[in-house]
Amino acid sequence: MPEVVTIAMNTTQVSIELPRTIFATLHQDPDTFIREMRLAAAMKWYELHLVSQSSAAEIATVSQAEFLSAMARFSISPFQYDAEEIIQEMGDGCPVL
Repeated sequence: MPEVVTIAMNTTQVSIELPRTIFATLHQDPDTFIREMRLAAAMKWYELHLVSQSSAAEIATVSQAEFLSAMARFSISPFQYDAEEIIQEMGDGCPVL
């Protein structure tokens, strides 16, 4: 079960147990694994429209520019509107150019 500890006023530390073999399987040391896990979680939450780009970058502990660059690696669009939503917006009074 994850352990949750409040570190400071704005942060919380979460401790989870993982099998040691995961690091060898992914060819990553624990620090790299944690960075990738934070980035992957932030990407998924952004993709699901649960957090903004700036919040996702903060979760991933990277700059917004680094987060945008990483989106290509995860095949995630930086735009949170799909084609239908754009068409609907255009139909709601936006002039067509």
